[in-house]
Amino acid sequence: MFTIKYRFIIISILILTFGVSCHDLDELNINPNGVDPETADLNLLMATIETGVGQTVVGLGFGDIAGVMQHTQKDGWSGGHNDYDWDNQGGSWSGYYGILRNNEELYKKAVDGGYEFHQGVALIMKSYTYGLIADLWGDAPYSEALLAENGPENFKPSFDSQKDIYLGILADLESANTLLSQNQSAYTNINSSQDVLYHGDVSKWRKFANSLALRYYMRLSAKEPATAEEGIKKISSDPTKYPLISSASDDAAISYIGNSPSDSWPSNTVFDTSPSGSYMRIKLCSTFVDVLESLNDPRLGVWANKIEIPLVLVPGTGIDQIVNGVREISQDIVDDYETSWGVGVDYDPEYVGIPPSVFAASQYNLNPNLDQGVFNPHASQLNDIYKNTSGPLLLMRIMSAAEVNFILSEASLYGWASGSPEEHYAAGIKQSLNAWGVGGAYNDYITGAPYSGLESIIQQKWIASWSAAAESWFDYRRTGLPDLQTGESAKRTKLPLRFYYNFDSEIALNTANADAAIEKLEETPYKGSDVSKNSAWSKSWLLIGTGKPY
Repeated sequence: MFTIKYRFIIISILILTFGVSCHDLDELNINPNGVDPETADLNLLMATIETGVGQTVVGLGFGDIAGVMQHTQKDGWSGGHNDYDWDNQGGSWSGYYGILRNNEELYKKAVDGGYEFHQGVALIMKSYTYGLIADLWGDAPYSEALLAENGPENFKPSFDSQKDIYLGILADLESANTLLSQNQSAYTNINSSQDVLYHGDVSKWRKFANSLALRYYMRLSAKEPATAEEGIKKISSDPTKYPLISSASDDAAISYIGNSPSDSWPSNTVFDTSPSGSYMRIKLCSTFVDVLESLNDPRLGVWANKIEIPLVLVPGTGIDQIVNGVREISQDIVDDYETSWGVGVDYDPEYVGIPPSVFAASQYNLNPNLDQGVFNPHASQLNDIYKNTSGPLLLMRIMSAAEVNFILSEASLYGWASGSPEEHYAAGIKQSLNAWGVGGAYNDYITGAPYSGLESIIQQKWIASWSAAAESWFDYRRTGLPDLQTGESAKRTKLPLRFYYNFDSEIALNTANADAAIEKLEETPYKGSDVSKNSAWSKSWLLIGTGKPY
């Protein structure tokens, strides 16, 4: 996999504006103690934008969306992760627009200097960020956003429709493909050390642009099938004009530096030394573990440790003892536990995940340590690599060859791409295994995971999205797959569909436009106690009328 250790740019990143929180679209994302993006060199802005997007993807896909998609569960402070305990006081898009403000400066500088490489990069990062905003919230400021410096009349931008944002993204990606279509030698002012994603490689950025377009054409497949079909056929039928990410070596992924909390893998135990810190709280979800074990998936051992002490049911009564590294328990002990906590016991000798949305996450599987966020000898911790600040597999995984191949597999299923669904499906699996360093297991694995239609494509895409689970959430909403079920402690009986518009950042400061966007949402029977259509269980345009996922 193509990754870059960008230690030489840390000073540049620290003095720029990444991570500054803004509460209104009329605020510039400027650190008063750092360098103004308007005066910063455009190459320095690139690293800030790229890492901003990358850390946002990890924050979603290794954070609470990993809980929604049942990759992980937390056994401490878990309400937002396990139970979707969200409301309109969280999930602000301020940070996303902060990235976009920096990106707008990059684009302006690139246009002023005639730097077509930088223009193409800026259009791709703009598209990626606006894509996340539209995916997560629905309608949002787009055509009138980022204009606050032109005067107070621009402080309350209208919300563009989700559809129009997607179409704008696709238009920008088409432009990026054209801008990046020349030979490497045709471009000037490229500072490869400041491009932490592709090290100034124009051809790889071009592949990224077209792969991202493929993602958004497929996103539109249910609501705008003609547009989706035309776009996917256009891209997939002309690899010379529209090259794609097809190998894990071209994955859009960024390494962590690992020198401080802000540039390290989020669950590391170097800077988070609390015994109940992030690493200790996160466990695999049983939904994920069960599927991986059923497929004899070699990635499971990359992502998780085996349990320290297996449980074994033995005859007799009153037996609860550890013998030769195994905890022997009798049925009466199990019965008492299940009566007290309302959850069963998992006797798997190697990997055990916590079931989704259970009240007894901390106590699961007869855990003798009953506090929140503690070591559970009878449940799988994340692999020890996730204790580190950085490493070859600890990446901000923005887009992968696996995803591209799975999109092509689904597209060929509909007759929108050449090749067979089986062929692209197998390629997606192979590239994911390669990305996680277990490519040698491919031949054995594919035998036990044969192609079987859309369900198999989405299942493997879900697996491959480990640590980038937001994309699998977007697929779930579109297809209803995988068929995930909530647990007893979940806030609703169905998975959420979107983020709430944040009251402070999105509603109170731009009320009329926000209210108009909220009114366009469609309520579902799972709105619960939400006082308006601004619910995580409401449908945005992309889902209205599709019957998906429920």
